[in-house]
Amino acid sequence: MITILIFLVVAYFLGSLPNGLYVAKFKGVNIMEEGSKNTGATNVFRVLGAKYGIFVLLLDALKGYIPLFVASKLGVNGNGLVLVGLMAVIGHTFSPFLKFKGGKGVATSLGIFIFLAPLPMFLTLIMFFIVVGISKYVSLGSVLASVMLPLLILFLPINKGLSSSTFLFIISALLGIYIIYKHKTNIVRLKNGTENKFYKK
Repeated sequence: MITILIFLVVAYFLGSLPNGLYVAKFKGVNIMEEGSKNTGATNVFRVLGAKYGIFVLLLDALKGYIPLFVASKLGVNGNGLVLVGLMAVIGHTFSPFLKFKGGKGVATSLGIFIFLAPLPMFLTLIMFFIVVGISKYVSLGSVLASVMLPLLILFLPINKGLSSSTFLFIISALLGIYIIYKHKTNIVRLKNGTENKFYKK
């Protein structure tokens, strides 16, 4: 129990690090005043370019993956791992470094589910890239991925360190609902045809 509690705290702290803000500051840019004003990888991509956007994406995904990987090596398993992953997302979306605001949790969730449910996450990623490639809307891909991933977790193999897919399904569904909620303004813009495209031809 003590080990799990320690990793819950560690996961929250790592998750709360606003990598997009730090990377943009390194370039002399306040990312919270540019583009969509979001500290996530998509906005960094638009403002600073692909190299920095991909770098922030990797950093944010690692915030979810690393605490799970280390925790599993130190004896945390089962539902404890799922809770550690959930705490990383909570840290990302309610960061004390951003006055308890934060990103939408997509990239950090990516890192979590690469560890907890690699096959469902891989198939979800393929769908995400297809949707974004065709529509050029990252928000649309993120919303659809939030729906697809929990369904795949129900039917496909997950990490062997997890005793059951039921709890993971519940958490992934709750995270999916939360991510969709965080995209509510994007959804409105999608309906109105005013959403920002990831890139243009």
